[in-house]
Parts: sequence; C-alpha cells; structure tokens
Amino acid sequence: MATGAVKEANLSSSTCQIRGGLFKILIHLFLVPPILCYCLASILMTMVNKFVVSGERFSMNFLLLCIQSIVCVTCVTLVKKFGVISFRAFDWQDAKAWFPISFLLVSVIYTGSKSLQHLNIPVYTIFKNLTIILIAYGEVIWFGGKVTALTFVSFILMVISSIIAAWSDVAGGLSGSLPAVSTVSLNELQNLAGAVRGLNVGYFWMLVNCLTSAAYVLSMRKRIKSTGFSDWDSMFYNNLLSIPVLAAFSIIIEDWGTENLTRNFPPETRKFLLMAIAFSGAAAVGISYTTAWCVRTTSSTTYSMVGALNKLPVAASGMLFFGDPVTTGSVSAVGMGFFAGVVYAVAKNNQKKLEGRLQADAIIPLANRKP
Repeated sequence: MATGAVKEANLSSSTCQIRGGLFKILIHLFLVPPILCYCLASILMTMVNKFVVSGERFSMNFLLLCIQSIVCVTCVTLVKKFGVISFRAFDWQDAKAWFPISFLLVSVIYTGSKSLQHLNIPVYTIFKNLTIILIAYGEVIWFGGKVTALTFVSFILMVISSIIAAWSDVAGGLSGSLPAVSTVSLNELQNLAGAVRGLNVGYFWMLVNCLTSAAYVLSMRKRIKSTGFSDWDSMFYNNLLSIPVLAAFSIIIEDWGTENLTRNFPPETRKFLLMAIAFSGAAAVGISYTTAWCVRTTSSTTYSMVGALNKLPVAASGMLFFGDPVTTGSVSAVGMGFFAGVVYAVAKNNQKKLEGRLQADAIIPLANRKP
C-alpha cells in the first residue's frame, strides 16, 4: 500500500512538473508577439523616415513632420472610436499645461529628422544612446536619481561606441572625397569641403537632438505627475498641439514655391513618397501601442533589454537597405553599442531589485522578520 502511494505521489509530481513546464512555454510564446511587433515597428519607423529625408536636396522637414502628426492624430482618434484605446477628451486647460512639452517634442523630432538626413542609420542609432546618459544625470539632479557603478560602466561603453562610430563615419566620408595628390582639381576640393560640411551639420543636429530629447523626457516626467496623463493622453496632446507649430514654421521658414515643391516631391515618386510619409505617421501610433503592449505583457526591464537588442537589427537595416558602409569600425561601433545597451538594461534591473528590497526593509525591519 505504501509503495503504491509513493508511486502515485511521484506520478502526480511528474504530472505537475510537465504541466508547469508547458505553462512556462505558453507564457514565453505569448511574450513573443509584443516583442516582435515592437521591434518591427521601431525598425520600420527608422527606415521610412530615413527614406523620406534622403531625397536629393530634401528641405521640407517641417511639412513632413506636420503631415505625420496629422496622420497620427487621425489614427488614434479612429482607434478610440472603435473602442480599442481610450484617452481624455480635449481640454483647453490641459492643452495650456501641456503645450511646452509639445513644443519640446517638435524640437526633438525636427532635429532627429535633420540628423537622420545627414548621418547614416548605424551612426544615428549609436549616438541616440548618449541621450540615456543625459537623462540619467538629469534625474540625479532634479529627481534624486542614482547612477550605480554598473550603469556608469555602460555609459563609458556608450561613449566609446559613439567615438568609434564617429571615427569610422568621418574616415569613410572623407576617404571617398579625398583627391589624388597629383591630380587635385577645384571640383575635387569642393567635394571634399562639401563632405566635411555635411558631417559637421549632421553631428551638430545630432548633438542638439540628444539635448532636446533629454529635456523633453525629463520635462514630460515632471508634467505627467501634475496632469495625470496616460501614455495615450500624452501622445494625443503631443501630436495635436504640434500640428499648428509645425504648420506655422513650415509656412514661415520653408520655401513653398513650385520649383522647391517639385524638387522635394518629384512627380514620378510623389504618390509613393506621400504614402511613405503617411505610413510613418501611422507607424508612430504603432510604436506607442507596441511599447505599451510590450511593457504591459513583459516588464519594463524586458522592454529595456529589447530596446538594447533592437539597435542591432536597426543598424543592420541601414547597412542592408541604404548602402551604409560595412567596415570594421562601423561593425565594431554597432557591437559595442549593442553590448553597452545590454549592460545598461542589466544595471537598471539590478538597481530596481535593490530598490525593491530597500523598500521592503523600510516597511518590515529585518530585526522583526522570522528566520
């Protein structure tokens, strides 16, 4: 009787283990779709924006961003009507409180489009890591944040990857423009000067983009606490309030003459280009939704890790579809940036666990805990 009971208990234990294993497999399978959708949306958004601004002498960035914002607001409004998402109705008081954040966002997306116009995707992707450093130390100054030793190591790796990327980009850009010493001509010197000027412009916009991105994130964090905005609320107000600003800048600054419009939107590719712009606006909605989906179904740590790992396929897409140079320097920079992102995600995960334990210790003193 005792032997039979033991066998039955072992069988029951094995069955529970099998069911537990199957349950874990099902959980992991359910985590795959949101992660994949987030990665695809991020890659598509970067590639489409690069395609649109890579046209010869493209100069109507404000118009481009205005169209994207209009498409984005239209999409979220339609999705809300179908009951898929919800966000608060438009209110003038909320609009006044949120307008400075929306104006900062206009600065972020404009400088981002200008830097992407002059830099290749791998370099742009790697240098975006520097924004993380600015945000981290901004949180230390304004929100009492903390930078751990491992986080600081990840920052050093990010800086090194950016230096490697810049060195490779500058070397590659100048090597294609350097004339032979024996056959220097005026046109070749002009090409060299143009290459240097293009690199300077690209890195200038990248620097401004990192600064404005950090200011936007830190300001939005503070304003969200006071307004109680959800992710969809902030997305709706950001895009809605940015439309008049972008439209005004486009009308005042950009050339709306027939010749310039034809140069920016050539008749032979005009329909496809406008479709790409509309798609990029819809992709912004996709990124917001898949980001929320990924964080909700996994965790903020997993989302950070996915964001770090996602830099590799984003950079690879630039090399594959836009002919970005595949050199030892560029590959090393991408690899270093990828590793830095992973180290940063691990550091944030460890910091979150430590803060959780400290909060638990504050609630239940160690001396009163049962062994």
